[in-house]
Amino acid sequence: MTSTSGIDYQSLLVGTDGPATRITLNRPEKRNALSLELMRELIAALRDVSVRSHTRVIVIEAAGPAFSAGHDLSEMIGREQAFLDELFATCTKLMETIHELAQPVIAKVHAIATAAGCQLVAACDLAVASDTARFATPGVKIGLFCSTPMVPVSRAVGRKRAMQMLLTGEPIDAATALDWGLVNQVVPAEELEAAVERLTDAIASSSSYTVAVGKHAFYDQVDRAESDAYERTKVVMTQNAMADDAQEGMSAFLDKRAPNWVGH
Repeated sequence: MTSTSGIDYQSLLVGTDGPATRITLNRPEKRNALSLELMRELIAALRDVSVRSHTRVIVIEAAGPAFSAGHDLSEMIGREQAFLDELFATCTKLMETIHELAQPVIAKVHAIATAAGCQLVAACDLAVASDTARFATPGVKIGLFCSTPMVPVSRAVGRKRAMQMLLTGEPIDAATALDWGLVNQVVPAEELEAAVERLTDAIASSSSYTVAVGKHAFYDQVDRAESDAYERTKVVMTQNAMADDAQEGMSAFLDKRAPNWVGH
């Protein structure tokens, strides 16, 4: 991986790896707890790399023994409401930013992800996990219910399963996370990197324009009533079909040749 960031991040590493830009949570001594500073940096990094022409996919990974332990509790003790308002507003903006980007964002989860760390995994467009990873929303055990983590988690795994995680705080293993829909793939630890690369390469083989259109349309329609979703997506389909890359892709299919994407 080649470092490409001209920004001096304190809690992140940013670099390129083929069509992917890698953002690494780099607070291993704090189990990559999502401090306010880290979340601000992550939002800035996501926005920065998303405008680079070579970035086709963004991978969020982590250094050290944990993917992320969630919020940094040490900075939440005895604080004023204004600080906590900003903390949770920043966390919400981070999760929303992931969905707003043109590129798919993949969580590469090598180890435990809890609370807001589990939220981050659930908010990513795709997630690939090691078979040693675990996931939990354990806030109930410390008197702070995982109310914001439950937003993407409940949308990923469904109501009953989310409530089980939220009310018990007990972790689920990677196999269960796969069965419940929290992650897309589970592989042996030594195969995690290769699995992420295969997924990245598969996405990067398609038109960047088409992927961006599709990602935006997905989140725009997914929580709407069916009739409203169709009203919105049929407009998207029409506009997409008129685009250069769609015309090229359909022509290439009919001509039995590889398409030549131009990205618009």
